[in-house]
Amino acid sequence: MEQRQEAGPPAVLVVMGVSGSGKSTVAKLLAQRLGWELQEGDDLHPAANVAKMSAGVPLTDEDRWPWLRRVAEWIDAHRADGAHGVITCSALKRAYRNLLARPDVEFVHLTVDPDVIANRMEHRADHFMPASLLDSQLATLEPLQSDERGIVVSAAGSPQTEVDSIIARLGLG
Repeated sequence: MEQRQEAGPPAVLVVMGVSGSGKSTVAKLLAQRLGWELQEGDDLHPAANVAKMSAGVPLTDEDRWPWLRRVAEWIDAHRADGAHGVITCSALKRAYRNLLARPDVEFVHLTVDPDVIANRMEHRADHFMPASLLDSQLATLEPLQSDERGIVVSAAGSPQTEVDSIIARLGLG
């Protein structure tokens, strides 16, 4: 389902989805290919959030709001400077995306079969999010709606193919 709302080229891409969907990999490749700055959204989490997730405790909305405000500040700083950027952020709920949405911000929602995501999460050693939290993320996820500026991309293929698709669909290449 094409959900792109025409409003000019994006200044910032928010690569979103549940943990293990490939946000970091795709965002890094996108930023490299476009020559845009990259920000790993997880690096903006307060230490208390990281500790909670590392312990296998799902975040609440109250936990997420300070983090989402930091993501929004990064977006606004780039827009104010006239710079382009790519940032990762799960952006699981519509309310979260509403906080991040700007006329020149495009959401790129990566979707993958939950079994594939669980396998990815179980085999990665460099992330604080345990596979045990996948179910809570999937339960929290509210897919992009047709009135949101964004596209949905299957992240079941190779990351390079996904990036090619994103760039083509957004008219950035």
